[in-house]
Amino acid sequence: MSERYYKAPRKSQPENIGDAVKDMLKSFNIEQKFNETNLINSWERVMGLAIAKRTTKIYIKDKKLYVHLSSAPLRHELNMSKNKILVLLAKEFGQPIVNEVILL
Repeated sequence: MSERYYKAPRKSQPENIGDAVKDMLKSFNIEQKFNETNLINSWERVMGLAIAKRTTKIYIKDKKLYVHLSSAPLRHELNMSKNKILVLLAKEFGQPIVNEVILL
C-alpha cells in the first residue's frame, strides 16, 4: 500500500507555534490571502476610528486595495496621501501586502 501524502521528517527540536502556522500557510499557498484578510480586519486599528466610520466597503483584488468612502472631502484628502497609507500598512504588517490604494 503506497502513501498518498508526503510525510516530512520529524524535527528534533520543538518549534514555535507562530513559525509552525507560517510554514503551514506557505505550504498551502494561502499566506497572501491570509495577510489580505488580516489587513481588511485591521483597517480601523491602522487608519483610526474616524476614517473607519466613513469607510463603507473595503476589499483587495490583484494586490490593489479598494476603499469605498462615504465622505468626498475625506476621499480627496486620502487621495493625496496614498503613499503614506501604503507605508502605514507595510509598517503594520512588516511587509507590503498591497501595491496600490484606490479610493472610490
